[in-house]
Amino acid sequence: EPEPEPAPIETTLDEGLTKTKRTWSDRWNAFMANFRSVDEEFFEDLEETLIGADVGAQTAFDLTEQLRDEVKLQNAKSKAEVSQVVVETLVAHYQAQGVNEDATMHFASDGPTVILFVGVNGVGKTTTIGKLAARYKAEGKKVLLAAADTFRAGATQQLQEWGKRDGVEVIAGEPNVDPASVVYDGVRAAIDQQADILFVDTAGRLQNNVNLMQELAKMKRIISRELPAEPQEVLLVLDSTTGQNAIQQARLFKDSTDVSGIVLTKLDGTAKGGIILPIRNELHLPVKWIGLGEGVSDLQPFDADEFAKSLFGDLLEG
Repeated sequence: EPEPEPAPIETTLDEGLTKTKRTWSDRWNAFMANFRSVDEEFFEDLEETLIGADVGAQTAFDLTEQLRDEVKLQNAKSKAEVSQVVVETLVAHYQAQGVNEDATMHFASDGPTVILFVGVNGVGKTTTIGKLAARYKAEGKKVLLAAADTFRAGATQQLQEWGKRDGVEVIAGEPNVDPASVVYDGVRAAIDQQADILFVDTAGRLQNNVNLMQELAKMKRIISRELPAEPQEVLLVLDSTTGQNAIQQARLFKDSTDVSGIVLTKLDGTAKGGIILPIRNELHLPVKWIGLGEGVSDLQPFDADEFAKSLFGDLLEG
């Protein structure tokens, strides 16, 4: 089922994070409303508040430890002072994560660049590919798509629908054909047509996870055999509305395949935008793209600085 036609105006980061921001400020204001003094109870409540904001237990623990030191260091005592120190520390933490992080997309110095998309079904993988194909085509690149999710009914048609809309060729096989054969055909077509980019859609679920990971490994072998420097990127697509569940998925894929970056979809539909922090903090994977809406241009490159400012900006001014 293709998405509605993109609205002409793209969603801004502030708009896309409305639900997350509202939840953060509500939680924060409720937390600070109980403020009496900086004691043990204060830090326990702080940790719980952070966990509630989807930053993950480990991250919440680390942040609380860091905040203990920071609050003491700055000798913050009044409600306003403490609030300011904590929020500033959170902003700094989000931004620091981005300092040595490579959130750029990698391209081959010559010949086609192959980018593999992995992730469980229903996270928005095919839609992400369609949007990225449109973006790179608009930049003047020749893009091909390979429909290697051959086991899910309708997956190939969904990609073909995007291909039609983007004006991009889709390499596909018969239903239930070996996905690796579609990948091979896609790579050959990319070489023959001197394409700039080949995006590969992969299955999100086979009989079990072992099969799924073996399938991905096989695809990578086929790609590398034809193009030794490829794939440049293995992008894991996660649905941010699933919160902590997305982290579990990320662990599974990261342990079994060389994920190079994350695409976090549906941020506009959730209050769980805080999930970006543990993904980067605990998994050490860069978030490269974030999805903020239905439109093609609503898939945007992730910028840690901008994200932190948007998420906490109102609290800093408050």
